[in-house]
Amino acid sequence: MKIVQVVLPILLLVPAMIAQEPIRVESALVNVPVIVTDQHGRFISGLKQEKFELLHDGLKEKITHFATSEDPVNIALLLDTSVSTTTVLKKIKKAAERFLLQMRPQDRALVMTFDSKLEVLCPLSSDRRELKEAIKNVREGGSSTKLRDAIFQIVQKRFRSIAGRKAIVLLTDGQDHGSATSTQELFDAIAASSTLVYPIFYRVDPIQLMEKIAEISSRLPREAVEPAWRKMEAEAAEYLERIAELSAGRFYQSDVAQLDKAFRQISEELRSQYLIGFYPDQSKLRGETHLLEVRVSIPDAVVRSRRSYRTSP
Repeated sequence: MKIVQVVLPILLLVPAMIAQEPIRVESALVNVPVIVTDQHGRFISGLKQEKFELLHDGLKEKITHFATSEDPVNIALLLDTSVSTTTVLKKIKKAAERFLLQMRPQDRALVMTFDSKLEVLCPLSSDRRELKEAIKNVREGGSSTKLRDAIFQIVQKRFRSIAGRKAIVLLTDGQDHGSATSTQELFDAIAASSTLVYPIFYRVDPIQLMEKIAEISSRLPREAVEPAWRKMEAEAAEYLERIAELSAGRFYQSDVAQLDKAFRQISEELRSQYLIGFYPDQSKLRGETHLLEVRVSIPDAVVRSRRSYRTSP
């Protein structure tokens, strides 16, 4: 019965319903991360502030804060170490090491693992050796997966007092079991932090997972495992995609063997990100939905940014 107790919480998990409400912002300053590409998806970096125009509820706003792609970026690397990642964790660690090597000297990263508990193996650091050692120390964890709690801790605590460009790179199969943080609480925290979130969703072979667990316990019927697991994967991918959309980040779905490609694309995007901010007229904000639009005065430019937010009543 031990194997049933360990695995069934994973198989029966249904991610929290995906909220469709606009972003909420509690602070006066509204930060808007921006990615600019051409029509072929190539990133456009090196733009000056005067190239940007910000519309707030259709009216032009004064940009009071501007950070360029040359500015340092703070990265939180979150690694899922729950039992569901047992069969792929070794490959994930190798890919994560290679990703950290792509950081620029001025960039900083922290390494956190999450399963039944959250553990920061390395606080924000630009020391590549320290970060690499942290990755080496990543170990398999418990049966729970506190995914929402992990993201919430970064945006609400670790990154809250840090100015400038910030991003979370999240490697997970998307399952959440045991988090105290609700979906709406997480979405609100992401909004307030102006942190881009890049979930890298990878598929886990449920049969291999069962075989791995069977080394220490009895088996569950295979025919009962795969259909339920695939349904959960689809729900988890949709949830992660929503998180990426809310933050103006990007969702990646990748086989474990192809993680390097996703990491390269994220590294390139982080080197091309802008951050603009403005102070809205508080007297006109009454807890309603407010629209945001960022324009760039470059022909055929494609802009990706937050599209709305909501203030407290």
